[in-house]
Amino acid sequence: MQLQIFPCAIIVLLTLMATPQTARSAERNVIFIITDDESPTLGCYGDSAAKTPAIDAIAADGVLFRNAFATTASCSASRSVVMSGLHNHRNGQFGHQHHYHKFASFHDVVSLALPRVMQRAGYRTGQIGKYHVAPESVFHFETYLKANSRNAVEMAEQSRDFLTDSADNRPFFLYFGTSDPHRGGGTDKSSDQKLKPNLFGNKPDHGAYPGVEEVFFDPADVTVPAFLPDTPETREELAQYYQSCSRVDAGVARLVQILKQADLFDKTLLVFTSDHGMAFAGGKTTVYEGGLRVPFVVRDPYQSQRGVETDAMISHIDITPSLLDFAGGLDTKKNRPKNMLDANKFWNEREEALLDNRNGNKPFASYHGKSWMHVLKNPNDHHHDTIMASHTFHEIQMYYPMRVVRDKDFKLIWNIAHPLPFPFASDLWAASSWQAQLAKGNDAPYGQMTIGRYVQRPEFELFDMQTDPNESTNLADSPGHADVLEKYKAKLKAMQKEFDDPWILKWQYE
Repeated sequence: MQLQIFPCAIIVLLTLMATPQTARSAERNVIFIITDDESPTLGCYGDSAAKTPAIDAIAADGVLFRNAFATTASCSASRSVVMSGLHNHRNGQFGHQHHYHKFASFHDVVSLALPRVMQRAGYRTGQIGKYHVAPESVFHFETYLKANSRNAVEMAEQSRDFLTDSADNRPFFLYFGTSDPHRGGGTDKSSDQKLKPNLFGNKPDHGAYPGVEEVFFDPADVTVPAFLPDTPETREELAQYYQSCSRVDAGVARLVQILKQADLFDKTLLVFTSDHGMAFAGGKTTVYEGGLRVPFVVRDPYQSQRGVETDAMISHIDITPSLLDFAGGLDTKKNRPKNMLDANKFWNEREEALLDNRNGNKPFASYHGKSWMHVLKNPNDHHHDTIMASHTFHEIQMYYPMRVVRDKDFKLIWNIAHPLPFPFASDLWAASSWQAQLAKGNDAPYGQMTIGRYVQRPEFELFDMQTDPNESTNLADSPGHADVLEKYKAKLKAMQKEFDDPWILKWQYE
């Protein structure tokens, strides 16, 4: 008997013969890309020195946030905020997680933790690159991928099988954390300067990582931000920094390529940001704009509004609730997961942390942040009117609590430990850009201030963000701004109370 194949059967047969990832690829996937110590030094942010075509292309087909802020300019502390939707003064990770620093979040954060809630919303979860939070049982991913986190191209390739896995029909959530452009790898011995620039993870002698076409920068061509001194040492370090940023961009380009090849690009939300600003004194570990302002680019293929910019003010506390909202798992009225994990039951069943202080004596009932998904639909929407920043430690030796309240008009910094000299991260202290100016004495200029002013800070710093975005003039002692100072002190106290900041007690003593 001759088999007859009718047209409709041919269509079915062709569908079955299609590649697995094309035929069965899930919808509404998420890739969250977080870099290490990167300011908005991208072409899409108007930086003419930057070479970031892949991220620029995502911005051109997505939404670029012009007012995105970390809550703290410290790696572990910031990542705990990103992955919990809670300020780190509340989640318990006051500083670095690794080595002897040993800070960790409260165990009951598990109810709100990003990888946990995405899994409970029906996602398969994977992580590659820098992790840097604790406990792992709280911030647990189903799959941990291995790659050199200094080579984002390699990271993308090592993510390929996870992204295109057709054996699991759940959508994917990939947390992609680079170690670039963090300082590291020694100094550039080929420099003619007495003080050699840090390599920022780059290979010495114009070397290249496998699979990476490195982009090299002339120190004369880099953009020197306002908070740094324009010196040969600074420019040489920035040239290394920009190269490291370009390597991240190459990895993003490879990720996009993999997604397009697997018919996943238009089924995947892409979010690009950094944990905080660049690793220079005046950026990282500070609560100045150089430390808190971050790049933030989102491409949602399901939105009609794309290729736009927004002035909406967003914070890192918004990331977890926003991604969960995209996944359909956010209870928007209670601002917490719909399918919320019972922390007590969870730890009792595991017989883990039973005698520990798991919540700081108050249940974790909702997120501090809120979803910005509405801004993707309507870029002219407002989000936060006011944001708070909360820094206490970087390294364990660096106790220097600072609290910040900021809106579009003014920014108030409260240096709680102001009688102390400002403490330095070990890598920032050794930086040639800092040491060159330090050698000139306390009166040497450093960005918008002097070396002495940078180290010894006043109790309050008040800046007019409309007329003085570079934070050059402290108005806290200005008689004409006394009412403004009191208004923003009251705002700060109110936010500290709202977000359960233990350091609110410092208003009453010391």
